[in-house]
Amino acid sequence: MKDISGKTLPKIWFFDMEGTLLQKDFALDNGKVAPSAWTVLAKLISEECYLKEELSKDRWNAGGYNGYLDWMKDTIRIQQEHGIKKWHVDEIVKSAKLHNGAHELIKSIKATNAKVVLISGGIKALADKVQRELKIDHAFSACEYFFDDCGNLDFYNLLPTDNEGKASFMQQIAKEYGVPPSECAFVGDGKNDKFLARVVGLSIAFNAQKELVEVSNYSIVQPQGKEDLSVIKSLPFFVQR
Repeated sequence: MKDISGKTLPKIWFFDMEGTLLQKDFALDNGKVAPSAWTVLAKLISEECYLKEELSKDRWNAGGYNGYLDWMKDTIRIQQEHGIKKWHVDEIVKSAKLHNGAHELIKSIKATNAKVVLISGGIKALADKVQRELKIDHAFSACEYFFDDCGNLDFYNLLPTDNEGKASFMQQIAKEYGVPPSECAFVGDGKNDKFLARVVGLSIAFNAQKELVEVSNYSIVQPQGKEDLSVIKSLPFFVQR
């Protein structure tokens, strides 16, 4: 891990959402990709939808898609085939829970006059909820659903905010604030977060998949069910100030 002693506190903090700010379903973590609401949603729609989505993960890992947008389009096609409804997404948002310590950590970061940014490859309705509850400055997410009055999927908007795209969105925000990536921090949990973690000055793997741990400055490992984001405040670079 890189030595970051003596560095000033980050001016912009970037966060992943699912598994980082939000609790994740460990039962769905089979190592294929980072656990996410995409899989929870597929399970809620139907078992058949879930199985089809699992096959799409295999195709993604085998390089069978042109990019993240292509994968998302195929995922939504699967969801439509199996009858996605507005209430499915609403239920996912309703059941989502913040990790313990999330409010405390974000409040402490904001007390340093740093900006807080969420970048997720997930669902915009979830990101809206998290941004609102934690008063996050900026939030970017991959998929926004539009439903008609009958609750049927009418249209959708996609953004490439995962994998390499996470780093791209980070760099754009950092540029807007005139802050070099070396003065930015990132907290995440999935293998898809490694691209962003590599290019910031401070990276924290929070109960993370090994691919992210390998490229991060710090790794936090906590017992399942006892995850607490506020422990980040006890890390040396935070305490010494």
